[in-house]
Amino acid sequence: MNIIERLSTDFERFYMANSILGIIVSSCLGSIAAMMILADGNSVYHVIHLSWIVIAAMIYNASVLVGLKSKMVFFLQVFSVLSSVLSIAYYIFFT
Repeated sequence: MNIIERLSTDFERFYMANSILGIIVSSCLGSIAAMMILADGNSVYHVIHLSWIVIAAMIYNASVLVGLKSKMVFFLQVFSVLSSVLSIAYYIFFT
């Protein structure tokens, strides 16, 4: 069993707790990424990048509220967190 399958089954087992923590983590990382994007400037590139981060976080939050299957919610959480973390890393190391 690889790490993704193990994390996915753990997420499914403790769905309510993980989804609530996921909303908090996704929102916090998204707001940090948004702050760093806006601190760098306000060109069209920055607005598109900011929109991407906000949309990724909102899709995850909406998937929890709508009640999608836990596997889909897990993958949307990973997508949202990775988008925010990669954006934060980009603005820390490359700008």
